[in-house]
Amino acid sequence: MHNGNKPNLDDLPTSAQLIKSTIIAAVAAVVILVTVVLPSEYGIDPTGIGKAVGLAEMGEIKVQLAEEAEADRLLELQNNGTVEEQPNLGGGFFSVFVGAAHAQTTKPEWTDQYSVTLTPGEGIEAKLVMEEGAEAEFHWVAENGVVNFDLHGDGSGQNISYQKGRAVAGDEGVLTAAFAGNHGWFWRNRDGQDVTVTLYVRGDYSEMKLP
Repeated sequence: MHNGNKPNLDDLPTSAQLIKSTIIAAVAAVVILVTVVLPSEYGIDPTGIGKAVGLAEMGEIKVQLAEEAEADRLLELQNNGTVEEQPNLGGGFFSVFVGAAHAQTTKPEWTDQYSVTLTPGEGIEAKLVMEEGAEAEFHWVAENGVVNFDLHGDGSGQNISYQKGRAVAGDEGVLTAAFAGNHGWFWRNRDGQDVTVTLYVRGDYSEMKLP
């Protein structure tokens, strides 16, 4: 027969100690959820800590990637799997034509220009530091293909998405800052080859933030 030692009742935690430990664990879990999980996984940052340590930006990128993947899946189903070939043929030719014409006619008038080549699946961001109500004129073009983009802003504890597009060869307009902060573009190459994105901007901004 196996004889085990019975625990001393005095060594066991009391009901009050168990309740206290449970409350402490619950509070710790809530703190971790609010300061780490929500910012890093969903881009939700109610305390501002996530933005300070870079977790909020990570979460925003994850959410955007998930949205892009789901939209790509739905679009592919809608077009019976032909979504990849059709935009690439016309988009590449159109973007090269527009880019060449734009470089010849309006390039000297812009305050800043930024150009980057994205490999398939690669994404990158460029933002302008703007005050609330400030306006910046922009023009960007994707050469040799098309890209997905998100024109958005963050700052002063706020986030906003102005415009999104899929399989786009270029865009232009006026960006009006909804609040003081960083406002600009996130591009991702969903094409099958390298795509060069060139951005031209001018207007009321203090700085262009690049990777």
